[in-house]
Amino acid sequence: MSAIHDLCVRARAAARAMSTRTTDQKNALLRRIASDIDANARTILAANAEDVAAADARGIAPAMLDRLKLDAERIQGVSRAVLTIAELPDPTGEVVSKVTRPNGLVVSRVRVPLGVIAMIYESRPNVTSDASALALKAGNAIILRGGSEALRSNLALGAVVRGALVACGFPEDAVQIVPTTEREAMVELLHESELVDLAIPRGGEALIRFVTENARVPVVQHYKGVCHLFVDAGYDTQAAARIIRDAKLARPSACNALECLLVHEAEASALLPLVRDLLAAEGGELRGCPRTLSLLGVTEASPHANVVPAKESDFGFEFLAKVLAVKVVSSLDEALVHIQRFGSSHTEAILTHDVAHAARFRAEVDAACVVVNASTRFHDGGELGLGAEIGIATSRLHWRGPMGLESLTTMKWLVSGDAHPSGVRKETD
Repeated sequence: MSAIHDLCVRARAAARAMSTRTTDQKNALLRRIASDIDANARTILAANAEDVAAADARGIAPAMLDRLKLDAERIQGVSRAVLTIAELPDPTGEVVSKVTRPNGLVVSRVRVPLGVIAMIYESRPNVTSDASALALKAGNAIILRGGSEALRSNLALGAVVRGALVACGFPEDAVQIVPTTEREAMVELLHESELVDLAIPRGGEALIRFVTENARVPVVQHYKGVCHLFVDAGYDTQAAARIIRDAKLARPSACNALECLLVHEAEASALLPLVRDLLAAEGGELRGCPRTLSLLGVTEASPHANVVPAKESDFGFEFLAKVLAVKVVSSLDEALVHIQRFGSSHTEAILTHDVAHAARFRAEVDAACVVVNASTRFHDGGELGLGAEIGIATSRLHWRGPMGLESLTTMKWLVSGDAHPSGVRKETD
C-alpha cells in the first residue's frame, strides 16, 4: 500500500466517524483549534518565516509572496476565522424538503457530509486552517496538499489542528497533510476515486488546469478571476473612482480583484484621469485602449510614466498586481460583448443608475457572482454571510460561487413507509 493510498484509507475511516458527531461537539473542537492556533503562534510564525525566506530567495512573484506571508495580525485572523465557522449554523441534518405522497409514504431530503475532500492549493497557509475548519464543521474528513513554498507553514498548522482533534476525542486522521509536494503524489491522490469524494484546487490557473486534466474524482473548478467593472453613462465619477480603488488596490493579488475597467464614453473624459492618478499614487499601471490613451493625452511623443498601450493579451488576463486594463466602450451592449469574450465567469460588476441596464446586466452576464453598484471584492464568503470559504467555484456542478459549509454537503433521500409495497408497475408495450 502506497503512502498516499494509506492516507486516503485512513481519511475514509475518519469520515465515517465524523458523520456521527453532534454540532456541539464540532463547535467545541473548532474553538479548541482556534485557541491552539493562538497558543502556538510563535511556532507557526517561525515555520512561515523559513518558507518566506526560501520563497524570496527563489524569486517568487510578489503576489505569491504576499499570499504566503503570515504575521501576528494574520495569525489572529486565522484563529478568528475558525471561531467564525464555529458560530455558523451546521448544515448537516437540515431537512431540505419533506412531503407525504398520496399513498402515505413520507419522502424527505436531508443534508449529509460529502465524505473525504482533497484540498490542493498554493501559497496561502491560512487555507490549511480554513479548509480544515469548514470540512470538520460539515462532518467531513480532509486531505490537504499545499504547495512546496508553504510546506513548513502547512505542517505547523496541520499539527495544531490534529492535536486539537486528539484532545477533543475526534479521529486524528480527519485532517491530514500530504507530507510531500512531489507532483506524482498529487496525481496519485487525484486518482483515488474509490476513497476521495471531491477535489478542490485553489491557486493559479496552471495548477487548476493540471488538477482538472489529471483527476479521476469530481473537481470544483475556478481557473482564474478576470473580473470586469463597467461604469455606465450617468454614474458619478467620484463614486466610481472610490469603488475602483477598492476593487483594484485593496488587495490586488485576490481572485476577486478588478482586472479590467470598461468605461462608457460619456464618462471617460472625467473618470479616466481619476483612475490614472489613483493608480499612479500607489505605483500602479494603467494599460489603456487607443481611446483611453487619446483621452489621457498619451502618445509616443508625450508618454506617461504609468500609462501604457494595452496589448490584446492584456484583456482576459489576471494580473494579480497593481495593473489595470482599461477600455472605453460606446454602450452597454459593447461592454456585454467584451465581458462575454474575455470574462472568466468569476465576478462581473456594473455601476449604473439605469434600472433597465442593471436588470440586463444581471440577466445576460454569465458569472458566479454579478454585482450592481458595488465592488467586485464583495464576492467573498465572509462578505456574503458564509463565514470563511474554502474557495470560489466558477463551474456549474456541483457548486458555483463561494464555497462555505453548505457546499461541503450532499443530499440523502429518506423514505418512511408503513409496510408499503414499491408501487412499481411492470411496463407494458
